[in-house]
Amino acid sequence: MFHGSIPALITPFKNGAIDRKAYTDLINYQIESGSSALVPCGTTGESATLSHAEHREVVELCVETAAGRVPVIAGAGSNSTSEAIELVEHAKTVGADAALVICPYYNKPDQAGLEAHFRAINDAVSMPIIVYNVPSRTACDLLPETVGHLAKLPNVIGIKDASGDLGRVSKHAALTQNEQFVQMSGDDPSSLGHLAMGGVACISVTANVAPEYCAAMHAAFEDGDLETARAIEARLIALHLAMFVSPSPGPAKYVLAKAGLCQPDVRLPIVAPDAEARAQIDAALQIAGLAQD
Repeated sequence: MFHGSIPALITPFKNGAIDRKAYTDLINYQIESGSSALVPCGTTGESATLSHAEHREVVELCVETAAGRVPVIAGAGSNSTSEAIELVEHAKTVGADAALVICPYYNKPDQAGLEAHFRAINDAVSMPIIVYNVPSRTACDLLPETVGHLAKLPNVIGIKDASGDLGRVSKHAALTQNEQFVQMSGDDPSSLGHLAMGGVACISVTANVAPEYCAAMHAAFEDGDLETARAIEARLIALHLAMFVSPSPGPAKYVLAKAGLCQPDVRLPIVAPDAEARAQIDAALQIAGLAQD
C-alpha cells in the first residue's frame, strides 16, 4: 500500500488559525505532483502545538480532501499512551488508512516501556500502525530488537525510522522476517540509501516544497534507473539540508509562502528563518532548479 515519496505535510496557519483553503490546495498540489501518500499531523505539521480539536480537524480535512486518491497516514502519537489510543481511534473513525505513532517523548521509557506502549495501542484499535522512531526528538530510541517484537503484532505494519542509521534497515529485515513489514525513511538526506538497503518509501520534509522531484527520484529507483535517481538526489541534497537550517517547518513554510501556497506563519516556540537562513534556503533552491523570483 505504501511506497515512494510521502510528504509530512506542513499545517498552514493564517491569523493564528488553521488555513483550511491553503491546506486543501497543498494536498491537491501534492497529489497532482506524484506524492504517493500523505501524512497530516506529523512533526512537520507542528503537531506538538496543535490543540486536540485542531489535530482532529487537520486529519479529517486531509482524509476528506484526498478522497481516496492516495492513502492517508495520520499522525497519532503522544507521550501518553491513553492519548495516543484516542488519536488512533479518531484516525480510524474518520477513514485514515494508517496511523503514524511516534515513540513517547519526554518520558524516556526503556525498551520494555516502548514495547508496552505500542502493544497497548495495537490491542486497543484495529487499524494499521506505523511506529515512528526519531531519537533526536524523543530522547528514547526504539532499538531493532524491539522493532522485531512489535512486528509480530497484528496491527503493526511498518516503521518510519529517522535515526539516520542505514544499517537498521537490514537489522529490521533480519529481525522481523516479514517481507510485508514496511520500512520508511524519515531522513531525507539518506532516503536514497535507505531505498538501496531495502526501504520502500520516505516520509519527507523536502517533498512539501519539491514534490515532483522527490516523486521522480523514487520512481526512477523503483524502475531500476539508479543513474537518474542519483542525479535527482544530487540536485536535492542541498535542499534536504536547507530544510533544517532553522527549526522545521520554518524553512518549508518560507519556500511555500514564496510560491504563494501558504503564509509563512509558524507557532511558538518555532520562529521563522532569519535572513541568513533564508539566503541558504534560496541558494539550495537555485541548485535544485527551483529558484523563484
